[in-house]
Amino acid sequence: MVRKEIDVNKPLTDAQIAMLQALADRPDEPDTDCPELTEVQLSQFRRVAEQKREERRKQTVTLRLSPQALKKAKSLGKGYTSVLSRILENALDNPEIIHHNL
Repeated sequence: MVRKEIDVNKPLTDAQIAMLQALADRPDEPDTDCPELTEVQLSQFRRVAEQKREERRKQTVTLRLSPQALKKAKSLGKGYTSVLSRILENALDNPEIIHHNL
């Protein structure tokens, strides 16, 4: 790989212009290590992306909190419900926390 630095504040040299013109004349060749995806592969990718989007979609629930817990949560500022969601997810992923609070 050849690396060239071009100072964008200076005009291009004749050698730089020639290099850019030579690159413009070269045909576009797909990368053999990473060929373009087929329509079938793209459709499968979209399907997986849609499934992941469904898994991440938040659901509205009603949760009863003590006045102290609500006050602390609201003190986290704007977006405190998202913070509560992440705290709850982390707590539910930790068996020690679950066992301690049962």
